[in-house]
Amino acid sequence: MDITEIMALLVLQVGLLLFAVRLGGRLVKLAGIPPVLGELLAGVVIGPYALGGMALPGFPQGIFPLADALEVSGGALAVRPELYGLAVIASIILLFASGLETDLALFLRYSLVGGIIGLGGVIFSFALGALTGMMILHVPLADPRCLFLGILSTATSVGITARILRDHKKMDSPEGVTILAAAVFDDVLGIIALAVVLGIVAVLTGHANADGGLSPYGILAIAGRAFGIWLGFTALGLLFSSHLGKFLKLFKSSFDFSVLALGVALILAGVFEKQGLAMIIGAYVAGLSLSKTDIAAVIQEKIRGLYDFFVPIFFAVMGMMVNVREIFSPPVLVFGAVYTLTAILAKVAGCGGPALLLGFKLRGALRIGAGMVPRGEVALIIAGIGLSSGILDNQLFAVIILMTLITTLAAPPILSAFLRIPGPGTRKPAAGEDNAQGTWDFGSEEIADLVTDTLQRDLKAEGFYVQLMDIDEGLSQARKNNIALSICQTGKTLVIESSAEDLPFVKTAVYEAILRLSDSIQALKKAADPQAMKKEISGLEGRMQEDVLSLIRPELICLELRGETKNEVLTELVDLIAAGGKPINRDETLEAVFQREKTMSTGMEHGVALPHAKTGGTGEIQVAVGIKRTGIDFGSLDGEKSRIFIMIISPKKISGPHIQFLAAIGAVLQDPHIREKAITAPTKEEAAALLRGTVKQ
Repeated sequence: MDITEIMALLVLQVGLLLFAVRLGGRLVKLAGIPPVLGELLAGVVIGPYALGGMALPGFPQGIFPLADALEVSGGALAVRPELYGLAVIASIILLFASGLETDLALFLRYSLVGGIIGLGGVIFSFALGALTGMMILHVPLADPRCLFLGILSTATSVGITARILRDHKKMDSPEGVTILAAAVFDDVLGIIALAVVLGIVAVLTGHANADGGLSPYGILAIAGRAFGIWLGFTALGLLFSSHLGKFLKLFKSSFDFSVLALGVALILAGVFEKQGLAMIIGAYVAGLSLSKTDIAAVIQEKIRGLYDFFVPIFFAVMGMMVNVREIFSPPVLVFGAVYTLTAILAKVAGCGGPALLLGFKLRGALRIGAGMVPRGEVALIIAGIGLSSGILDNQLFAVIILMTLITTLAAPPILSAFLRIPGPGTRKPAAGEDNAQGTWDFGSEEIADLVTDTLQRDLKAEGFYVQLMDIDEGLSQARKNNIALSICQTGKTLVIESSAEDLPFVKTAVYEAILRLSDSIQALKKAADPQAMKKEISGLEGRMQEDVLSLIRPELICLELRGETKNEVLTELVDLIAAGGKPINRDETLEAVFQREKTMSTGMEHGVALPHAKTGGTGEIQVAVGIKRTGIDFGSLDGEKSRIFIMIISPKKISGPHIQFLAAIGAVLQDPHIREKAITAPTKEEAAALLRGTVKQ
């Protein structure tokens, strides 16, 4: 196969993979399962051991042909090296991002408790994992396969646990903070152990002495070297992190310095690999070094596109390595069940046990142990290293995939059950942190939006790096040097958390933002006449968009409204939407509609009213139509009573054709014949067809 054919096959494979992982991730997400498992299973399905190996026209060996003949470092790859190379890049990006996300302040603040619990989890997991391999494989404990099974058992996917803690509002609980801190130690200790094991395996496979074994002194020497390299680079990285951050900021553009930060991770990954350590260790050290800089959140945002492109490909490629015939064989299922059970017990006992000795009650210890159970990204990366280097065979790789799948699926319901147990998890009341918070209630979500946006612009002008962390929660982070602010806007309320010594700065910044916004609003009132603009809009004929008007559904039409006042009609329309089968928060939606009417009446001309609002009370755009043939006073522009009421409510944080619908329905109702026929329509279906503009006049 020449280079052109190789590249053509690669781009075709990558294109198909992108569709497969997105589809797989979406399907499992509907069932409440983490998307990473859907991406992994997508790789299994389209891999060379399944559909990818089927002969197709032009592809006699399949689109993803089996590459068993390709030997790499004593192992065999199931996919072509070009595709595996992309997976390696993806693993570096993933661990670099994990390092960036590491909360060093949390790490240091809870270093004692988190360190002991994390150490307990690593020791128990490594010991039980290696012993399980020794007993089932009938080999010595120092066998590379046993060592790898021990390392793989230590990994923790704290992202899954963090999501559960956030759903239960337990992120800031003693258990939540302890889990996150212990997970940091868990990752660091696991990476050190991986470095040591790789060094031992390298010596064993190189037959360092006559019998291929190692003396205790030899193991200590390897461990010391691996630990020294890791600790040395980590210390240098943290020591010079501010200088590295300043150097990267010389490139001005946030895109430039973010890409170059990833370049640092790639270089360090290569250096670590050359030193006999895994590339992912170097990538993690690079991310950890930059995590304490004020550009960490910006780098995370700017490399998000690369992350979303590459990382799902990594999981799919790992899935492709799974021989589906092997995974369902009795030996693999038995081994996988035993290994998974020991992996769960190791975390519950290894992390929960020390927690009992550190002031936690049994329920708190169980929560911590369950929170450390799920394996995920790092386990798969290490498994890929073991398979490609020949340490693991297809059966052992299948065992590890089973363990990863089951622990990831089992952990959420187990942890949720423990979190629902009433009562605190600690023996003593949790001590408060040296944090302070300012809260402002602006009485209106729109005003809160404006203040938040103005504040964020002001902070950027002050040299802060402002990063949107969660659009659904309205959560942002602002950082400059050692100042860190957490900005959360929920509805009409703005909450900012900071250290106590930074709270005066926070209150001053909010005050200045409100003052400037107040001046801008006064200037806007002088420069614009909303009433005149409303009259101008009411008289315009616009585009009738059938796809947008399809939001009008017969089941959400009332041909005879009972209300006799504006508020009664608005309430009736909101209740009509609430009864339509799609969930809404009725009271929150009604409040948003009333608030919009207080700003300016939505009564237009010619008997038409278009009440509308954006609200957190609905998850999707919904439209209700009401007819009141006798009409009511709705504060219309022409003074006429309103007889046709079309209400649209849209979610606050999700984009949709809210204004497009208002313009489109306004264009339809410019026609007086349509207005009269809609008012006198005998059926809901006929009224819907008229308002959608699908009935020819």
